Amino acid sequence: MARRDLESGGGGTKNNRIEENYSAHESSHVYEAESHWTSWLVPMFVVANIAVFVITMYINNCPKNNLGLQGGCVAKFLGRFSFQPMQENPLLGPSSSTLAKMGALRWDNVVNGHQGWRLITCIWLHAGIIHLLANMLSLVFIGIRLEQQFGFVKIGIIYLVSGFGGSVLSSLFIIDHISVGASGALFGLLGAMLSELLTNWSIYSNKAMALLTLLVIIVINLGIGILPHVDNFAHIGGFLVGFLLGFILLPRPQFGWLEQRRLPANVRLKSKYKAYQYVLWIVSLVLLITGLTIALVMLFRGEKGYDHCHWCRYLTCVPTSKWECSNGS
Repeated sequence: MARRDLESGGGGTKNNRIEENYSAHESSHVYEAESHWTSWLVPMFVVANIAVFVITMYINNCPKNNLGLQGGCVAKFLGRFSFQPMQENPLLGPSSSTLAKMGALRWDNVVNGHQGWRLITCIWLHAGIIHLLANMLSLVFIGIRLEQQFGFVKIGIIYLVSGFGGSVLSSLFIIDHISVGASGALFGLLGAMLSELLTNWSIYSNKAMALLTLLVIIVINLGIGILPHVDNFAHIGGFLVGFLLGFILLPRPQFGWLEQRRLPANVRLKSKYKAYQYVLWIVSLVLLITGLTIALVMLFRGEKGYDHCHWCRYLTCVPTSKWECSNGS
């Protein structure tokens, strides 16, 4: 799939090591009271992503539509579900034209074609089976645990809004190529995990190890984004939105607050949240609304991100002796 950016498997390196450290004190009654949710939304997201990929491959129909200019279809025994030639799509998936037909992100379509809906549809698209498997494994490891702790409403909001934020930032910088934004939503969950750890710092055991483990995972996955054909702007945008949403949606009440509800009515109760949690909530809300508003105004006015940030190109691709970066990345 030449001359395009594939927003590939952000999160393939994530694993369950973080669960060993990312845990609250067993004696925390607040933690126990809020950890009873049954995860059903994240599994539905997984099923939806897989279903969309199957539909995409059905529409792609490589045996019928491939011109053979870059080789034959891969895994021909799959019939119309076979993959595009490896030279065209090394991630084992559909063609660029099929992804565009299914709603992949493309600057010209969004700005000049007034197809803002692509900022949403691209969240559910994957460039190939490798991209899909890496993302879904990451979503299961991260998303289910978060949903069990905080419920489907909060995690659903973080997932969808982070994916949207990643799409907006990506469309500001990825001008000449198409992009699919599934990993932006995943990076939003990573960002939310980090802010949740920070805002609820006092209730966690093994704080330093939990923070170090999470930071290493984040740095590795963002580092993957500097490789060619990977849309790191979707990763960064999703991460930043999720990071801010974590401060807004995931603060836990301070220790002992729930127990105070059993006290007599004339006994003064302490505040549900600590002062710094309220400050982080307000600052994050202001930054989130302001940032998304400015980005959307810039996008629909047809402005290009590189006109305001020339060095930002190194956030998504760093040229080396092994590879070159295209003008659009």
